[in-house]
Amino acid sequence: MKVNGRCHCGRISFTAEIDPRRVTICHCKDCQLLSSSAFRVSVLTARENLQVTGAPKSYAKTADSGAIRLQHFCPDCGTPIFNTGPESEIGDCVIRWGSIQQRDQLMPARQTWCGSAAAWIGDLGRLPSWEAAAPPVR
Repeated sequence: MKVNGRCHCGRISFTAEIDPRRVTICHCKDCQLLSSSAFRVSVLTARENLQVTGAPKSYAKTADSGAIRLQHFCPDCGTPIFNTGPESEIGDCVIRWGSIQQRDQLMPARQTWCGSAAAWIGDLGRLPSWEAAAPPVR
């Protein structure tokens, strides 16, 4: 599937060829911290399948798995775009679901690092919900 995406401010954009069956929810503590949420959704693809316009900033992070991953993000708005292994390695690229324009077509196919999942994650369907902004809590 061909997808395109961008950061929040539009400085960084990309196109990529992905396999929708590789959309994954990750519950690891790094993904929780990096997304400021209970989990992060990403899609794995080969590095050669991603074409980026603009110059993302990056830093190296040793993941819970022990692998070194370069986290690439917009230097202006901070939107996480993707991560890769060290530049010297040929390999995979993990694109952040939230930066993909076609995300409504990309349902997660699996979950990983579930041992770190928030205890309440399975109860979300029971919460009150609204189509738009919730009324103020009183």
